[in-house]
Order: sequence, then C-alpha cells, then structure tokens
Amino acid sequence: MNDAMPPAVDAAAYRAIDHARGAHFIDVLDQRLLPHAVETRRLASAEAVAAAIRDMAVRGAPLIGAVGAYGFALALDADPSDAGVARAHAMLDATRPTAVNLRWALDRVRARILPHAPAMRANAAWDEADAIRAEEVSINASLGLHGLSLLQDLMRDRERPLNVMTHCNAGALATCGFGTATAPIFLAHAQGMPLHVWVSETRPRLQGANLTAWEMAQRGIPHTLIVDSASGLLMRRGDVDLVILGADRVAANGDVCNKIGTYDKALAAADNHVPFYVALPSPTIDWRAASGDAIPIEARSPDEVLAIRGRTASRGTADAVAIAGDGTPALNLAFDVTPARLVTGYVTERGVAPDAAALRALHGDGT
Repeated sequence: MNDAMPPAVDAAAYRAIDHARGAHFIDVLDQRLLPHAVETRRLASAEAVAAAIRDMAVRGAPLIGAVGAYGFALALDADPSDAGVARAHAMLDATRPTAVNLRWALDRVRARILPHAPAMRANAAWDEADAIRAEEVSINASLGLHGLSLLQDLMRDRERPLNVMTHCNAGALATCGFGTATAPIFLAHAQGMPLHVWVSETRPRLQGANLTAWEMAQRGIPHTLIVDSASGLLMRRGDVDLVILGADRVAANGDVCNKIGTYDKALAAADNHVPFYVALPSPTIDWRAASGDAIPIEARSPDEVLAIRGRTASRGTADAVAIAGDGTPALNLAFDVTPARLVTGYVTERGVAPDAAALRALHGDGT
C-alpha cells in the first residue's frame, strides 16, 4: 500500500492550520464562524493559543495537539526557563481535558526541549511542533488508504451509491491533513466511487451541520444533513451501509471516547448489523487508561445547550438565539464513551484492527 495520499484528495482550498518555517506565529481557521464566514486568526502568543483551544476556535483532537505544540513553542519564546516550561505545559494542558492528543503533544515537546539549555529550547520546540504537524499529515494519508479498502469491500457487487454515516467533524478541519474519518471518504470520492454521506448535525455545537456538511460541499461530495436522533431510524430502514467517525481518546481496552451521541449511534448500529468503525491516529490511543471509565468527560457551558448560533433570515448575519426559557437548567456533557464490544474495527495509519488486542499488536503500548 502506498504511503502517500494522491494529491487530488487535498484539492479543497482550506487548511485548519498554517505555519511558515521560521515564523513565530501560526494561522488557524476560526471554526466558530463556519459555515457562514471563512476567517483566519493569527495566534502569536501562548495565551492566544490557549484561548483559541478553550473557546473552540480550533477543535478536533489531532488539531488541538498540533496547535498546543505550537503554543508551547510560543511560550518558550517568552520564557524558556524550567519554571516557564512548567507553567506553559500546565496552562495549555488545562484547556481541554478529554482529547488525549493535546497532552501527548505537550509531553513530546517537553521531552524534546528539556535536555537543552534554556537559550536553545524555543528553537527545539518550534522544530518539534513542525514535526508533529508533518507527521499528522502523513498519518491522515495512510489512515485514509486503509479506510478506503473498507469502502471498496463494501462497494463490491453494489449497484447503488455507498451510504456512509458520520458524527461530529473528523475532517480536515479537525486535523492538519485530510482528516481521520473523512480521509477514506475524500479518497473514495476522488477515485470516482459513488457514495453519499449522512451528516449528523451533532448537538449542541453543531459540528456536523456547520463543519462536516461544509467540508463535503467544498469537495462536491453528495451528502444530507440529519438530526442526531434520526440515525437509528435510517439504520433500521437499511439506508446506512457504514458508520465511520473519529475519536478524542481510545482506552487500552478499546473503549472509545468521542463527541456526545457516538454511543447512541453505536447501539443503533449493533442492533441493525451496520459496521461501526472508528478512525484514529495512534496518538489518540491512551495506553495509560485501562478503560473508558478512566477518561475525563468534559462538561462545557450550559449556554451551548440553551442557545443556538446561526445565520438570521432577516439580516443575513450570524447570531445566537435562545431555545429555552429563562432560568432553564441545562447539563452539557461534551463526550460519551462507546464500549469496545460495539466497535467493528479501528482504522489507523498502520492498518485496520478488529479489536483492542490487534490494535496493541499494530501500535505497541506507546513506549
């Protein structure tokens, strides 16, 4: 199997992150504004990076890891002392507790720079952040090729388009490259495979409606937006051939932590014998977490549940509107955990693993 994705797959004119070699800043798409506006933000301090991650201007586990690594480098530009290293690591690590890629990237940068004298640390951190970003692109490419083989197997002897269901956004916007769950879809479409994507809206922040649907439209991929709770009915009717989505953290036993609503889809898929695959780069595996019970579940602001943001019909501008009465209490758990028994397989850059034992055989234990 080739190591590189064909160039045609990366035809879309958008990138979640840009860094010019030697520049002491990064440019990111402000994903809070999509799909109604496409705007780039320049982040030139560790504090700005932390705010962008915390406020979800950038999101998606692999992208958060890379952006966090650059934030570490920016922090060391200002203070490369041992105390500065500790402060920067703690500040950035606290921004999003669930996605393991952030801690992985911060730990990797710290291990790279600590042997150096303080005066050399910032340059080493920038080099390591660049390496993490480049590796992420390569991982996406290889993962996409392995995922493509699944789609090709399902497409054999089929006369109608392949119906694929997604959840949240695991596309190019969530990574430094082609995406995780979307990489096989992008590649299949580029090769002419007839397919259609069911895009789950993903309440409460609507990453499916705002981001995944936008990415599909950018690449000309047939897709239909659905409410999250329609997923089970579509599977029962036989309108879904495959569910493939990303992950924020996968435990050593194969339990999958991902955007809230993933568990519901896994249950429906199992009940209707629909293959349920998780696409993940190896840094998303947390070998230190024995099971999903050890993964912290982020609780975000209730305001995300109580209001919804969109473009107004009258003014054509983006605005937030309340959808519940004043004083309504709300709970906003951002992730859930899908037990490994409900997962058909794990698509990684080294191949497709049918279970946790095979996943460990492919990737070791991260040491």
